[in-house]
Amino acid sequence: MTKRLYNAKILTMVPGEEIFDGEIQIDGNKITYVGKTPSDNAGAKFDEEIDCEGNVLLPGFKNAHTHSGMTAFRSLADDLNLQDWLYNEIFPREAKMTPDDIYWLTQLAYLEYLTSGITACGDMYLTPESILEASVDFGMRCQIVSGLNKFGPTLEVLEQRYNELNGKNSLVGFLMGVHAEYTCEKELLEKVSELIHKYKAPLYTHMSETKTEHDECIQRYGMTPMALFDSLGLWDFGGGIYHGVWCDEADMDIMKKRGLKIVTNPGSNSKLASGIAPVSAYLEKGIEVAIGTDGPSSNNCLDFFREMFLVTALAKIKGNDPKAVDAMEVLKMACVNGAHAMELYDNDCLAKGKLADIIMIDLYQPNMRPILNISKNIVYSGSKTNIKMTMIDGKVLYKNGQFNDTIDVDEIYSKCEEITKRLK
Repeated sequence: MTKRLYNAKILTMVPGEEIFDGEIQIDGNKITYVGKTPSDNAGAKFDEEIDCEGNVLLPGFKNAHTHSGMTAFRSLADDLNLQDWLYNEIFPREAKMTPDDIYWLTQLAYLEYLTSGITACGDMYLTPESILEASVDFGMRCQIVSGLNKFGPTLEVLEQRYNELNGKNSLVGFLMGVHAEYTCEKELLEKVSELIHKYKAPLYTHMSETKTEHDECIQRYGMTPMALFDSLGLWDFGGGIYHGVWCDEADMDIMKKRGLKIVTNPGSNSKLASGIAPVSAYLEKGIEVAIGTDGPSSNNCLDFFREMFLVTALAKIKGNDPKAVDAMEVLKMACVNGAHAMELYDNDCLAKGKLADIIMIDLYQPNMRPILNISKNIVYSGSKTNIKMTMIDGKVLYKNGQFNDTIDVDEIYSKCEEITKRLK
């Protein structure tokens, strides 16, 4: 199916390109043209034409770290520190969850992603098979990340999932990961290292989220979590870390050397009082910074506009520098770096041949006027109410406040209410 999005302002996120007036053409799930009107094939017929009415198109936001199925625990275990929250409130309830529970709870999060302009997520949670099924049925692009730890699954299951889930559907991939240093014995990490060397695969993990976690690793091994993983060869093929609130300069040197990405989660880190990540320091080192919401239990909101604002606002506060992490840098984190952090290099910008993961921002709302600087408006004053359209893989899943007819919103709500009552 061919589509034409015309009469638009276009922010491609291609380096050096400014916003311009023009159109985007799509064939199936790929972009075939991005440019000014008239296009190279002016007069061509399209199956669908969408008048953007002067609104802005840009690549979808990439939620590079989340636990979507944790919608079950939204507003259930709040105002606790991370260790109490995780071990006393979350782990016991997760033990009761079924794959079918996670299927529906994941789709509930996906509804919220669409309203926030999120077109892809990096999801580390239980039962990857049901996450894959939920993603394909819904139409969400998802990179599932293994959360292997001392409680399970086995290394054999991790390897099986890596081989079977990758390539099963073009919307979904599977990345190797471990939950965190503090939930993995050293012997387990050594075996994971052997596995990633077998496949030359990048590795992903929670790391240095809290000062306690960071310091206890130093007490155990005489080195930081980052240095420990490096000593075990776990970074030999790249990858990334989630949070990185307490990484020091030596940790950042390792990250730069190994080509690691950092996914900052300002909403969750603020709510759990974990601290403020040194985002400016990462950028100064030349480390790619992406953004994640973390899960809907620790955040609790899956709102990418709030995350974008917090990234820049907290960086300014931490460095006492109002110039820190400007709006275009934040948009780069949200659109481009997030794709790279998830190994999704074919939907990081709007260009010919890229995947058609596109969002439209409504400029005809008071918070977007006057139109003096669109990128600053999006980051500093934008909100979910400005998402006019969310397209994934060439398919419009959300437009003008309505979900695509293929998505049974009422069924998702009903199923999730039943599940949360049972788990509570």
